[in-house]
Amino acid sequence: MPKIILMMSVSLDGFFEGPNREIDWHLVDEELHAHFNEEIRNMGALLSGRVTYELMAAFWPTADKDPDSPPTMVEFARIWRSIPKVVFSRTLERAEWHTTIVPEVVPESIRELKERSLGDLGLGGAELAAEFMRHGLVDEFRVYVHPVLLGRGRRLFSETDTMTRLRLVESRPFGNGVVLLRYERADADTAGSGTEAEADVGTEGAEAGDGGNTA
Repeated sequence: MPKIILMMSVSLDGFFEGPNREIDWHLVDEELHAHFNEEIRNMGALLSGRVTYELMAAFWPTADKDPDSPPTMVEFARIWRSIPKVVFSRTLERAEWHTTIVPEVVPESIRELKERSLGDLGLGGAELAAEFMRHGLVDEFRVYVHPVLLGRGRRLFSETDTMTRLRLVESRPFGNGVVLLRYERADADTAGSGTEAEADVGTEGAEAGDGGNTA
């Protein structure tokens, strides 16, 4: 069955944004961008909140028209335009580029979407991920650790009273110093099967720029 996969970049000290929401410390070179393209190309859909979607929609639909865009950006623009997207928002009224607007996270509907999907579902944003985790819906974590210490900012995972056990399934260093850590939930065989799985999952921090998963 397809999986719901959280994909996020973080600093070594655990922040996904700087104190002023800056992400200019992300080290995305051609090698890493090509990796992202390959991973996302094979997914069934991308899941995000409103602000993340609007940021992407403001740039990627025409990024391949810029003659200065490198090949990986041209490729990703075409991938992004064609891949199905689901935006969780109560205020967004209209969306293009194969995008469906959903007002809130309904666990039963998400599980049905996963069952129908032709590939894994890519989840972006810590706040939206927190909502998914509260319902036991995140199957895999792909955390890209960048070689920088920010000191302050917004943490990907906030404090919680619950422990979630994970199993490392892959680690991969890239030439620019970024390291992919890929984890599955240790209860992956029962994840999403009911209250027992849901009770084992804690909550997380705020989504990058999303200000709420259904804003």
